[in-house]
Amino acid sequence: MPKITYIDTEGTARTVEAEPGSTVMETAIGNDIPGILATCGGSCSCATCHVYVEASWFPRLPPPALEESDMLDTAHDVKATSRLSCQIEVSEKIDGLIVTTPSRQI
Repeated sequence: MPKITYIDTEGTARTVEAEPGSTVMETAIGNDIPGILATCGGSCSCATCHVYVEASWFPRLPPPALEESDMLDTAHDVKATSRLSCQIEVSEKIDGLIVTTPSRQI
């Protein structure tokens, strides 16, 4: 199973196994990862699952769709490596992915 590491704003890292076909957001919620609210449940209609993808991983992910880019415009503290975790699908290709949660969600 692919593993994803979530790093919170205090620097605490939590590595969990993720089910292929789920999303990075669903994996976070299922493992009680702090800092990911997922208010809309993964429908890409809020930005409360905003994460920063580690720079080395960012170009390895599919680019965000227009809907995700539009939603990121509403997030706080957006960076070049910002993504909505509900839009990153888990597969063996992302085994080892590292994301950091921002200091606050909207």
